[in-house]
Amino acid sequence: MQRQRGFTLVELLVALMVMALMAVLSWRGLDGMTRAQSQTQQRADEILTLQAGLSQWTADLDALQSLAGATALDWDGRGLRLTRRSSDPNATGPLVVAWSRRELNGTDQWLRWQSPQVHNRAELAQAWARAALWAQNPGDAEKRDETALTPLADWQLFYYREGAWSNPLSSSSTTAATVGSTVDTSVPDGIRLVLTLPPGQALSGVLTHDWIRPIVGGGKS
Repeated sequence: MQRQRGFTLVELLVALMVMALMAVLSWRGLDGMTRAQSQTQQRADEILTLQAGLSQWTADLDALQSLAGATALDWDGRGLRLTRRSSDPNATGPLVVAWSRRELNGTDQWLRWQSPQVHNRAELAQAWARAALWAQNPGDAEKRDETALTPLADWQLFYYREGAWSNPLSSSSTTAATVGSTVDTSVPDGIRLVLTLPPGQALSGVLTHDWIRPIVGGGKS
């Protein structure tokens, strides 16, 4: 009878090495796909976060509320303060909102701050002062009401008045509305937001976002 021949030790070792090599190559391929998917998701989250921040910026400006004898909008070079209507239909008073840039956990961030509803001039003045303090040198109490939106290397604002863009700090029309007046001269016809996004993010470089005051109308663009 012919004796059946099996595999030698060398053949088994070669087969095991080939299988091990194929397993390593497969693992590297799967790991590369997982890393690519994770990076893609991270980039998508960064873009969505930036879009949400810009949408909130526009919503705040669209909801600007001018109160007699008070300034509805103020830019001091570091922070923007504004008074806006609440998005809550059951709200009984306006809000004070502020935007600024500050280092947070080692990274400069674009930040938003919001006060509780205000119901009288004393509460409005207090919230307005807290917003200024938050933009300059916030304490723990002010930081509790802030939201970090996106990393930001720098930002600038320009106001559109009398047919031209200008620096808000050099604008001459920044006085508060007078009592009984329906026109608040602290609010320009448009605001240009220029964000400098740091490298390493989904989007980097300079991003410009223009807001046009809704009541301006006409053929302006």
